[in-house]
Amino acid sequence: MKALVTILIGSALVTPAVAGAQPTSGARTAAEQRQSRYQIGQMERVLEGAVEHGAAVTRDRLQAVLPPNQTSMSGENAQARGFRLEGYGVFFDVIVPPFFTETTLAWTLRTLDQNDLGLDSALRALRAKAAGDADAEQALKRIELQMGPAVLARSSAPSTAGARAATGSVSAASTGTVSAASVDAQPPAADPILEDPNEAYRTEVTQALKDAMLDHSASLAIVPGDWLTIAAKGNDDRPRLAPADSDAHTRIIRLRGSDLAAFLARQITREEALQRIEVRVF
Repeated sequence: MKALVTILIGSALVTPAVAGAQPTSGARTAAEQRQSRYQIGQMERVLEGAVEHGAAVTRDRLQAVLPPNQTSMSGENAQARGFRLEGYGVFFDVIVPPFFTETTLAWTLRTLDQNDLGLDSALRALRAKAAGDADAEQALKRIELQMGPAVLARSSAPSTAGARAATGSVSAASTGTVSAASVDAQPPAADPILEDPNEAYRTEVTQALKDAMLDHSASLAIVPGDWLTIAAKGNDDRPRLAPADSDAHTRIIRLRGSDLAAFLARQITREEALQRIEVRVF
């Protein structure tokens, strides 16, 4: 036993001293694995940033149509973990934080408007009664300053449409044509985000993840036969006061390595690459 130990120790001492010795295959594999983990870690941060970008876009859209100080993000951060699966490719598990507004004003107004009891009809009634009353008109202006632009546009649309119809009738009767100015006077269409903010949020995040796949995955060295896959799912630990996202399924977003390589080699356009990204909901 002593002789065997001596031989092993001697071998361990002599081998590294051989001039021109090459690193073993095991050492090369370890270096490659370390580099692969580094690149996956970089992509994890990119995907987390993509989710945050999608949330910021959604927040900006809501702020454009809601009254001031009526939107708030959850404050949670996205989390991404990546794995290289032999024979499959690279897989990322992305936890998407919930997105919610700190007030239910928008959804309350929408429900009331369905029965013609909402802010639109209320503002129209106030305008009719305040006509000619300086104090009432000033009070109404103070209320309108607190409203979002989309609400004001909707509440003004009926009267504007009526005036436009009357103008069009006179113009058509006298000239046989409708003035182009009356068409241009139409108020801008309201952003449909209020119909389903959660779906708008999911759409923005999905698009941001797709863009990240195309723009930042070259260093992952995915071979043509493998896949780049992202599984994005909402965080189940949502705040108690947040509106429930009843459709928080997992979205599987994946792209073949051959299609990614074709895009990186500029053999296909960005639009073609985006169309080849598969999105499935589970």
